[in-house]
Amino acid sequence: MSLEFILMRHAKSSWSDPCLADHDRPLNARGRASARAVGNWLRENGPQPQQTLCSSAMRTRETFELLALDSEVSYLDALYHASEDKMLQILQNKARAKSVLMLGHNPGAAFFANAIVETPLRDEAFALFPTAACLKVCFDVDTWRDVRFGTGKAEAFIVPRRLLPPA
Repeated sequence: MSLEFILMRHAKSSWSDPCLADHDRPLNARGRASARAVGNWLRENGPQPQQTLCSSAMRTRETFELLALDSEVSYLDALYHASEDKMLQILQNKARAKSVLMLGHNPGAAFFANAIVETPLRDEAFALFPTAACLKVCFDVDTWRDVRFGTGKAEAFIVPRRLLPPA
């Protein structure tokens, strides 16, 4: 059996209100456009995730909403600024659908992306995992509990600047 995993970093957030706590920051206009563009790309390039594991932060929630995916979602405080080890633990313990999207933050998302695949992609953007970066990975295992670092096969990677016209 094969399991499909999609890792995404939240879209670009706003810093316009210095009184807001980091957890409560919304997306800015560019972030909203990026989230919509990545959502279109996901719908056009393969099956949509059946389950989404999303950080509870405002910017990840808003990113998920703008992706406009038909996916069951769980908002998890544990994904807010989670390390790569914590992200793997959450995937192993919370994922139950065949196709799962995890929506989180850097630096954990960048570290997780590089650790989860057999061979990191030779793409400057992949190493940085910028806002709204999206990686599709396939695992040749029967259950999410069997997923380990270094075992995923990278299927696709996209960043919004490759989908949107130049600003």
